[in-house]
Formats: sequence, C-alpha cells, structure tokens
Amino acid sequence: MICAGIDAGSRTIKIVLMTAETQEVIAKGLADQGVKQDKLTSGLFQKLLKNSALDKKDIGRIVATGYGRNAVSIADTTITEITCHAVGVRHLVPDAMTVIDIGGEDSKLMRLDKAGKVRDFAMNDRCAAGTGRFLEVVARRLGVSISSLGQMAAKSRSPAPISSMCVVFAETEIIGLLASGVAREDIIAGVQSAIAARVTSLAGRNIDLPVVFTGGVALVSGMDTALQSALGQTVTVSPDPQMTGALGAAILSAEQITHY
Repeated sequence: MICAGIDAGSRTIKIVLMTAETQEVIAKGLADQGVKQDKLTSGLFQKLLKNSALDKKDIGRIVATGYGRNAVSIADTTITEITCHAVGVRHLVPDAMTVIDIGGEDSKLMRLDKAGKVRDFAMNDRCAAGTGRFLEVVARRLGVSISSLGQMAAKSRSPAPISSMCVVFAETEIIGLLASGVAREDIIAGVQSAIAARVTSLAGRNIDLPVVFTGGVALVSGMDTALQSALGQTVTVSPDPQMTGALGAAILSAEQITHY
C-alpha cells in the first residue's frame, strides 16, 4: 500500500509518496505555491503518480500539513506542521532533541522528548524578521539571488548590525547602509545574524542537544553558521530540509494505515 504526505507551505508545495509497510520513499517533488493552491497540489500529485507508474487508487491514505493544509481537497486528513516536522526530522536524525524550522512566512522551535514527541514549541508567525521572507526582501533590494546570499555573506569581514526587527524598517535601514557605502556582503551577513537572533530568542535559556535545522531557509548557506553563533551550540542541517514536513506527514499517513 502506498501513502502520501503533502506539505502545503506558504512558498512551496511538497509531496512525498512512500510505502506504508516499510516507509520507503518512492517519490517526492515540489512546486511553487500560488493562488490556486488546491489545483497546484493536485497537479503535482498527479505528476508524481504518473512518473511512478501509479494511479490514485493505489494510494491508501493522504495526510496534508502546512500553511495551506485545509485547502488540499485530496487529503484524507490534516495534521499540524509542528507534529509533522518533528516526525520527519526524527526519522532522518533519530537523536534530534530540538528542531528549528524556518520557512517562508514563519519560524518555529520545537523541543522533543526522548520518544520524539513534541514536548513544547514556540512560533514566530507575526513578524517576517525571522523567516525566509526577510531574505527575499534583502535579495531583491540588493539585486542578487537568494541562492547567492550564503556565498556573499561568507566574504564578509564586518557584518553590519541590523537593529530593526521589523522587515519594513529593516529594509529602510538596509537602504541607509547601502547609501553609507557598506558592502553588500556585510549587509547580508548582518541580516543572517539578525534572523538567527530572532529565531534563537524562541529557545529561552536552555536548549536540548542535538539541534537540527530544517525548512527552506536551511538551504541558504551560512544560515546554519549564523544559528550556531547565536545559540552557542552545534546546529545540524537536516537531510533534504525542505521536505521534512511532507516526509513526516507521509510517515504519519503510513502509521494510520498500518495501525488501524
């Protein structure tokens, strides 16, 4: 029996297909999010089925998670992204105790117990300063691609302090720094540090190790280093970090099939 996990994120839609019995991933894919997200999700799902020589009737159960999970009409049920990311990360990094997830529109810090269950969590979903949206704004303002941010930040010798924690005000601050002749590399490094500080403030005083970094922003080189500096602890980037939510949803879908 085949099951599916769908992560309808704010920026991208991710889908994982796996076998229910062995939890082996047989296909995965992603597509840009849009206004017609249900149609986009169904389109990606059909594409994965076709490429895997499968039919909709071969899928025993579908679990949706993420920002737009309630709009996914092909899903049998929905589960919060907090739970799905925890399950996905623990599948890939079995000893993970803290999960930092930074996506396009929010960031989350999850503490797990020894069994891998979410013990508690904190979320930043009211301000874009600790999310991928901040990086998008910076990249656009500086005229560079998001994929080049990490390489540019690595060349910084004096990261610029970004004091504004609101993206709107931070953008104004960045304009001022550019006008003052501050190098783009130093601005980017400063922004990465500001994002890391914002996210790690969710941790409070104590944090359990190991710490695993997931979400789309984990693909931006240098962000793991910025988090490590802010936390004062080693941070491991999850394998395939953009897909952990969909992976967790697929695993939970498989468990629903095999346990009932």
